[in-house]
Parts: sequence; C-alpha cells; structure tokens
Amino acid sequence: MNFDLKEIFTASMILFAVIDIIGSIPIIIDLRQKVGHIQSEKASIVAAILMVVFLFVGKKILNLIGIDVNSFAVAGSFIIFFLAIEMILGIQLYKDDEPETAAVVPLAFPLIAGAGTMTSILSLRAEYHTINIVIAILINIIFVYIVLKSSKRIEKILGGQGINVIRKIFGVILLAIAVKLFATNITGLF
Repeated sequence: MNFDLKEIFTASMILFAVIDIIGSIPIIIDLRQKVGHIQSEKASIVAAILMVVFLFVGKKILNLIGIDVNSFAVAGSFIIFFLAIEMILGIQLYKDDEPETAAVVPLAFPLIAGAGTMTSILSLRAEYHTINIVIAILINIIFVYIVLKSSKRIEKILGGQGINVIRKIFGVILLAIAVKLFATNITGLF
C-alpha cells in the first residue's frame, strides 16, 4: 500500500481548485430556485462514482471511442464557458422542460465531475498512487456534500444582492477557467 499524506493533500488541493464548489455556490442556488430541491446525497455519490470510475478506466474509455484527453478537455471548456455566460449575463442556455430535481445533470456532471475534473484526475494518475487519489476524491466529495446540503443557509446569509454579486464574480472566474482549459488543450489537437 502506497498511502502518502503529502500526495493526498496535494491531490486534494488540486481537485478542490478544479471542482471549485465554493465558486459554484451561485449555480447551486440558481438550480435550487429552479427545481425547488437539490438531491445532495445523490449528486455527491454519483459524482464520486464518476470520478473513481474515470480514475481507473477513463483513458481507456476515451481511447476506445476515439477521443483523446485534449478533445475531452476542450469539450469540457465549452460547457464551463456556457455556464459562465449564464452567470455573467443572467440568461438561461440550459433548459429542461420540466425539471423535478437537480442531482445528476448538471450537478454531478458537469459541475462537480466535469471535464476539468476528469482531465485533472488523469493527470494525477500519472504522478500519484491510486489510493491517494481515491482518498483525495472522497475528501472533496465530503466537502461538496456539505456545501450542497447548506445551500439554503448560504443563500439566507448572502441575500439576493450578495448572490448576484457573487454570481457575476464567479461567472468571470469560471469564464477564465474555461479559457485556460481551452488554451491549454487546443494546441494538443493540432
């Protein structure tokens, strides 16, 4: 067993930055307002399963269907870009005719376990032992669950104006992340 606290800490911090659940609070609050209820447990469990499965078979799946990691990351950057545009401009691009709850889409995927997260997991796999990455994923999922479960309380603390300000700020940050993910991976396509 290759249990290493330093690897766990580093992998946790990398995943924390990429998942950016704090930056996603405005999106989570928006979703809760649209659908009325967020299934925190289901979203967290599905995201954890997606990440762990992708850790073990992600590259093989992408290769099997003829997609390289760079293409996957560029596609993910478009999703993040459109989420950012929604936040900044206050428009709705993603429409679900009759959403009942928010759990798997768009919470578990692409918000929590999106292309950026999956690409990061593949990068971590090249540097760290698998057990440490799995522990880092679980640490992040626990934090994600706490934020999802507390979204109503967070909304009350921030208020309507606070949420709007944070939505715009994090929309710009999310846009920057999308541009960086795109720029980093587009050269690998040519």
